[in-house]
Amino acid sequence: MPRDLHPSSFSYADRFADAAPSLPGQHLPWLRDLRTAAIERVRRLGLPTSRAERWKYTNLNVLNAVAFTPAGSAPAAASDSLPNASGNYHFVLVDGRHRPELSTVTPPLGLSISSLSRLLQDDPEAARLLLAGHVDGEDALDALNLAFAADGYVIHAAAGAKIETPIEIVHVNSTGLAATAIHTRNVVIADAGSSAAIVESFVGGADAAYWSHAVCDIKVAPGAVVHRYKDQDDGIKAFHIAADRVSVARDARYESFVLATGAALSRHEIALTLDGSGASCQLDGGYLARGRQHVDNTTEIRHAQPQTTSSEVYKGVLDGQARGVFQGRIVVEKDAQKSNGHQLSKTILLSDRAEIDTKPELEIFADDVKCSHGATAGELDGDALFYLRARGIDLAEARRLLVEAFIHDALANVTDATVRGAFERRIGSWMARSSEDRTE
Repeated sequence: MPRDLHPSSFSYADRFADAAPSLPGQHLPWLRDLRTAAIERVRRLGLPTSRAERWKYTNLNVLNAVAFTPAGSAPAAASDSLPNASGNYHFVLVDGRHRPELSTVTPPLGLSISSLSRLLQDDPEAARLLLAGHVDGEDALDALNLAFAADGYVIHAAAGAKIETPIEIVHVNSTGLAATAIHTRNVVIADAGSSAAIVESFVGGADAAYWSHAVCDIKVAPGAVVHRYKDQDDGIKAFHIAADRVSVARDARYESFVLATGAALSRHEIALTLDGSGASCQLDGGYLARGRQHVDNTTEIRHAQPQTTSSEVYKGVLDGQARGVFQGRIVVEKDAQKSNGHQLSKTILLSDRAEIDTKPELEIFADDVKCSHGATAGELDGDALFYLRARGIDLAEARRLLVEAFIHDALANVTDATVRGAFERRIGSWMARSSEDRTE
């Protein structure tokens, strides 16, 4: 192995031997083998380093500096930060384990919601089919998640089912467990012609240095539609690393919006394949960071079949010494003729110490396509700021109005009014706190 590609050691992997006996499904030989193979890949590969192109701007050495302990099997206390349910389908995980007594899941005909641990107990063969496809690969973080995952959610929309009320998934990381690593393995399957919306939120205590690590496999069958909204508001000392792998079949559609305001370091990764003619996706996001927060959004959209369409808009606001990363890659394979891909990244820097690294990429191997990308970064519009000040609006309020207008524009594709309103309130809360920090 070349010297500059040598993996970093990761002492957390040594915790596996102690954690394994308490993991669900350890009575299943195939699952024990799967986890053992996964942890061996972690030891061989080590953590990704900044020498890898995908991790050029995000350094994970900080994870090795904290003595994380895998979340235990004992039920954790309910957290005061548990959000109020706004819908009928409310699925709660506390420290990575499903809490049925906190959940109010009454799914309609055509929709099933289960925990991964329950599926391993009730239908291990179904669980094997969901997990066994990840026995190989060179992704150390995926392998780590597979080895340590104690639970997660499994959502299945049956063919033709139209689920009108959003499914709410809440990850609560309790304040009493410092330096805890929480790994969840999640699955969303939308059968042909179905439609569903998922609202997923991550919350946690401000004083806990926990690590939230979530992986989600999403399969959107022909003609199906999935809307997925994510609100990442982890504690300010937390680490949040998430990866979504999405497959969109013929004439199906996947829409996503990620709002990131929490965690000391966060990375939101989406790898999506448009795998059938007529497939389409809309990937949007907003991020707001201050202090020394680091927020990374990395996406890859692969047009694998002809006549596929993708659109992507990410907007960010950085204050203090915060650092943002946006890496957006669009790949059009040689047989994906008449594909259409668009990508846009915009960032406002509220401080001269804030930093944004943006890397848009297009790889086009077909000759009959329409693809574009754009990226901008700068300060608030001086003329707009002067206009508001000239009409008697103070500086803090003028800045708030302009920033909220900038971020709210990224919410235009969130079609559910209730979800959009919740995001708008979160953005307003962040701006109010940011204004307070500037006056202290």
